[in-house]
Amino acid sequence: MSVATDVEMVWIPQTTFRMGSDRDYPEERPVHRVSVDGFWIDRTPVTNASFARFVAATRYTTTAETATESRNCANGRPGVPLAGSLVFVRPQRESPASHCWRVVSGADWQHPFGPDSAIDARTQHPVVHVTYQDAVAFASWAGKELPTEAEWECAARGGLDGAPYAWGDEWMPGGRLLANTWQGEFPWLNRCEDGWEDTSPVDAFPPNGYGVYDMIGNAWEWTSDWFLPQHPSEDRRGHVIPHNPTGGQEGASYDPDLPTLRIPRKVLKGGSYLSAPNYCRRYRPSARVPEAVDLSACHLGFRCIVRPAQS
Repeated sequence: MSVATDVEMVWIPQTTFRMGSDRDYPEERPVHRVSVDGFWIDRTPVTNASFARFVAATRYTTTAETATESRNCANGRPGVPLAGSLVFVRPQRESPASHCWRVVSGADWQHPFGPDSAIDARTQHPVVHVTYQDAVAFASWAGKELPTEAEWECAARGGLDGAPYAWGDEWMPGGRLLANTWQGEFPWLNRCEDGWEDTSPVDAFPPNGYGVYDMIGNAWEWTSDWFLPQHPSEDRRGHVIPHNPTGGQEGASYDPDLPTLRIPRKVLKGGSYLSAPNYCRRYRPSARVPEAVDLSACHLGFRCIVRPAQS
């Protein structure tokens, strides 16, 4: 493999596994078997240190650092185009989760909570505030690609076919927290029992069975698949198992509730430090959500893969 970064990668062997879940959110259904060829995946999410090397080498400017009028609309402030990104602001008392997000001017990958914040002490935290375009730009520079949803889920399962979590059947085996998520009542009470209120170092929790870190919690991760509201049903009569499936088409990924916006959406996987039992139980390999390709936020990152044909 010849890549432009020093990020360590892990080999995921060719696997046939059960993708999705029939026990959780509707978009995870139905469970169906898929087959993926072997590939290399970053052992950790892309860190701030790695992204800084990319920016230094290419002088790349992220979407969040570029002023656009669409962010003004999100904040209800028409006028001068705004550079910034979505930041979660924890309320002091019980409040609807939708009221806790702000487009903060000056928030970007180097300033995760706004212009007065920095990443000096967060070099090994996942880079956040990256759009799909930003993630693709990094991957291209590194000689890599973003994983498909099937590849990502395969790696996240760590060889445990059908287990609800990346490490097995129990959320807290032996009473131990194994991922950076939210403990308490979201969005106003976080007891931080895992030791972190926001992002954590990418190796702060144990790796899964494949030796891959942080597939669950910490930061959501972009995949290359267009979002569809459900998985395809398995063809049990013909015993046809999809091989290296890719998801959907751009036009089908639009949000049907926002027909005038028509912004294509990709699949995010893994959950984040804001995933909570009472609000978003998406800290599981099968969990998936749609995200607009031009959105960046304080809990949104990525990792890359290399397929053997690229080596």
